[in-house]
Amino acid sequence: MIISWRPLDHAAYRSSSWFPGLTGLRGLAALAVVFFHYGGPITDRVQGWIAVQLFYVLSGFLITTLALREEDRTGRISLRDFYVRRVFRIMPVYFLLLGLTALAVTLAGTYQSSRLADAMPYYLTFFNEVVDFNTPYPTSWSLGVEEKFYLVWPALLVLTSFAKSGKTALRVLIGAGAIGVVLGVLPLAPAHQWASLTVHYGSLVVGCLLALALHHPRGFAVLRPLTSPAAAVLVALGFVALQLSVKPLGQALGGNWQFVVPIYAVGAALLLVAVLGQGPIQRLLSSRPLAFIGDRSYALYLAQTGAAGVTGLLFPTGLAKAAATSAVALLFACALRKWVELPAIAFGRRLSAKGERAPAEERQGPARVG
Repeated sequence: MIISWRPLDHAAYRSSSWFPGLTGLRGLAALAVVFFHYGGPITDRVQGWIAVQLFYVLSGFLITTLALREEDRTGRISLRDFYVRRVFRIMPVYFLLLGLTALAVTLAGTYQSSRLADAMPYYLTFFNEVVDFNTPYPTSWSLGVEEKFYLVWPALLVLTSFAKSGKTALRVLIGAGAIGVVLGVLPLAPAHQWASLTVHYGSLVVGCLLALALHHPRGFAVLRPLTSPAAAVLVALGFVALQLSVKPLGQALGGNWQFVVPIYAVGAALLLVAVLGQGPIQRLLSSRPLAFIGDRSYALYLAQTGAAGVTGLLFPTGLAKAAATSAVALLFACALRKWVELPAIAFGRRLSAKGERAPAEERQGPARVG
């Protein structure tokens, strides 16, 4: 494989049907979350919980990029096709694992005491993020945020597509306005749950704005230097430093995690740009092991609680439990990918009006996991 040591060209970016490095990046984010949940005090320094924001940035970037390319190719953005892809990409695994979780706690006689019964109406309607107590399906909260975002942003892209001129500027203005709202609400976040939730939408919008910038020649020209291999290494090292600084940064900002999220989201967006270009960072993230995990990261993320129930019989906490939980969750994810995800995606593809080749997002794996 020949590696170019020059920055990525805009024409090459626009012609890319998929972005291999993003798959491995998603896999690392999923593992970071699992290790944070089950690694004990040893992994507390890394603060892997915030990697969910990386999922959000990736999701916003991918759905916007796909929509913009569809618009260029066909002259329109099909909401029907978008929702068909989303429904068959997200819901089969989500509802299957929710059903299996409900079955397990029912057989254990803890359906009521586990609070899953109280949370079920929210889980069935994707209001997961407002459940303010622990249940056997806790990591699904991030899907509640994403699903609401999917109802709004694609529709805004469709509405702005009717503008005769200045579509990109209008979309950037809408995205910038959304970021302004998030930053304006941020001081209220420590005291109000609804205000805390807006922070997550900010990360999704950062990904959308990045997609708009890279799609436009002038925006791409500004960010293009980051795609050179040398710059990509520096950006990756900077992002690692940011990841390790999450906890002290939060403490410096008064102990409020919400204030760290916008900084992290911007760092994640810069990392995403760096991963697009060829070089050692892209090669590492597109390696076979990371790509394998990344393709299964959505199911791995959702299955981690059930996997931890299995590994908890041998490992109470610590790195051994985190590693074992990741391995068991990956086994679950392999089965789900083969028997649920891929067949559901194929079925959704057949329902798509255009019947075109599967988009890059589907071939790479989940956009939200988080």
